[in-house]
Amino acid sequence: MQRRFMLKFAAALGAAALFAGAQARAETIKVGVTGGPHAQVMEVVKKVAAKGGLDIRIVEFSDYVQPNAALAAGDLDANSYQHAPYLDAQVKDRGYKLIKVAETVTFPMGIYSKRVKALAELKPGARVAIPNDPTNGGRALLLLQKQGLLKLRADAGLKATPLDIVDNPKKLKIVELDAAQIPRSLGDVDAAAINTNFAMEAGLKPKEDAIAIEGPNGPYANIIAIRDADRSKPWVAKLVAAYHSPEVKQFIEGKFGGAVIAAW
Repeated sequence: MQRRFMLKFAAALGAAALFAGAQARAETIKVGVTGGPHAQVMEVVKKVAAKGGLDIRIVEFSDYVQPNAALAAGDLDANSYQHAPYLDAQVKDRGYKLIKVAETVTFPMGIYSKRVKALAELKPGARVAIPNDPTNGGRALLLLQKQGLLKLRADAGLKATPLDIVDNPKKLKIVELDAAQIPRSLGDVDAAAINTNFAMEAGLKPKEDAIAIEGPNGPYANIIAIRDADRSKPWVAKLVAAYHSPEVKQFIEGKFGGAVIAAW
């Protein structure tokens, strides 16, 4: 009887020691996200990563500028909220030593309106809001061009600005606003190009409410970014593996119904 008790006691001690060892080995990182789908997906990534000994602390931001600034300053270990063209522009403009380590999801940008049901209904001089950051603003202008509303210089590319408009038959007035603020300003303009993460956060349903939307293929897959100096750290591979897990892909497909698409 005593021997059986001692064996159970030893087993309990062993289990406790293993648990304590796993806890001791767990590494903690801070990952910045924007609200809405990015934050929701990262909550699932966090659960998956915990099984591999990686503790993710999620830090939520309300704009596009601060997550990269915080990462560059060392206040974050990674962020997951932007597409590669935006990161490239930030690195070039601000000198950040940040790199992409994995693709995450794609959010097709949509054009929304409370005043018209189709872009053809826009009247001459209509006000159209677009994001005021270089890459998302250019993205919006390219979408407007694809819809036949305006024409850009041939070499304008992904960083097109309103100054690159060479033909504007309806004399649309382009209103540049902070991307996160555009959903709240939708009633003040005739139409607006809105990033899907902000559209969904505002209660819009891209597949139902957008009067025009990007196709699924393009250069705008979102990414995980880290500091270049951290590229060889073990937690990077763990973070990417957790994000690219079947559990996360299943969550994306079930939760967002095609409005957000896994990019791996």
